[in-house]
Amino acid sequence: MRKRKKSVVTWLAMFTVLAMLVAACGGGDGGGSETTEAGSDTTEAGSDTTAPTDEGSDTTVAAGSDEPVAVCELAYYTGDFAPYGESLSNDIRFPIEDVINLDPPLGRSWDLIPEDLGTVGEAQAVRTCLEQHGAEILINAAHGYRTYRDFMIEWLAENDGPLMPTVHGGTIPGNLGGNATEPIFRAQGLDEALGMTGILYAEELGIDSVVVFATQVEGFQIAADAAVKAAEAAGIEVLARIDAPVEQPSYRAEVQRIADLNPGAVIVQAAAVEGATLIQGANEAGLSLNWIGETGWIQQEFIGILGTQPIEDQASIGYAAFSYNDSTPAWEFYQPLWDEGNLEQFGPATDQYHFSSYDVLVHTALAVEAGGSYNASDWAPAMHEVGEAPGTVCYTYPECLELIRAGEDVDYEGVTGTAEYTDGGVNHVVQSYTPFNADGTPGEAVILDADRFLELLTEIALQAECDENNVCDW
Repeated sequence: MRKRKKSVVTWLAMFTVLAMLVAACGGGDGGGSETTEAGSDTTEAGSDTTAPTDEGSDTTVAAGSDEPVAVCELAYYTGDFAPYGESLSNDIRFPIEDVINLDPPLGRSWDLIPEDLGTVGEAQAVRTCLEQHGAEILINAAHGYRTYRDFMIEWLAENDGPLMPTVHGGTIPGNLGGNATEPIFRAQGLDEALGMTGILYAEELGIDSVVVFATQVEGFQIAADAAVKAAEAAGIEVLARIDAPVEQPSYRAEVQRIADLNPGAVIVQAAAVEGATLIQGANEAGLSLNWIGETGWIQQEFIGILGTQPIEDQASIGYAAFSYNDSTPAWEFYQPLWDEGNLEQFGPATDQYHFSSYDVLVHTALAVEAGGSYNASDWAPAMHEVGEAPGTVCYTYPECLELIRAGEDVDYEGVTGTAEYTDGGVNHVVQSYTPFNADGTPGEAVILDADRFLELLTEIALQAECDENNVCDW
């Protein structure tokens, strides 16, 4: 029997729970809805009520073609996440140019086309990718997916594509995706899982009260909802839930409210700029608290704004996220490639956005080769097959590609772990908490109890509600 690096019982149990969530909603096949949540910033122009136009709708490329593959990235060059846009685009460019295009799957190189969504909205950016660029791969469906899901389902049914790997798709419920009808595969797990991870770490610290702070971005709102539910399940008192606008020059009123409540920890669901601004204000006010943030705090902007003095003054500052596996040839291949690429301005190879983007795109390329086409009907099942046992274990794109071309079934083990996905297309990740060192560098990740994580996840997992026609709402 194949030797696993993690507890098979724990992972199989988690698969069972998530599979039950998928089954409860019909596996995610079908149409969507246009419901908008309070606090969401994702209402977008050109969204879910218009059918695909005829112009540009036939994106199928003939078998055997050597035309480049249009790979359209939903990019963040303007809007709330503009400070991170260049780095996030580099995360996509790096594996394509430095790994995949050296020997592309099925002999067709990938042509990366960033399409900014910050001004026009995600739905319109998607239409541009499909109708103008003829995208065969659409990367990073995210917070706005609900607003164009009907359109996407219809497009996929007519075109058998695009393929939809995503690093930012954690807001999409775990029972949607993972199949040809909706070929979404998420690299970082679900946002509610990340929101819950902060509570799990607070529980390990023995903290009995928290304040949950979130900016009014859908992903952060979902994660904050999960944090509140997880705290209640763990017996931790939520003193307050504070929702605040993005891009504020200060959060003075929110800092004062936190000071009055005096929590054991503050669970922060806000991007790097807003998170740093909040803590900086608290530090200037003389507070000293435990601050548990979200994955985006790994971005360089966080420490750039915060500085290192608050790390010394506060009880602790760190972020809930997921970890990498540096004990395999996958990491031995990836890390030197990153380090030698003169990418210092984007941070270290250990940045969660760097290695998760790398992993999901390498996995995508291998599944294209294994499936034999860029059709979603071939690629989606191949994504499962390439990352799951049985098969010859392999760790790098060149190694796995050679095995696939030799006719072997492979089991890709990546830098994020097993490279296994639930039926709904959610990657297995190892939940962790990462503290900041005094000099502002990320410290050693604290791996959290997987069994306890599973226990809480079963109580709070978000799922889409689907009717008899598989029209889903969340």
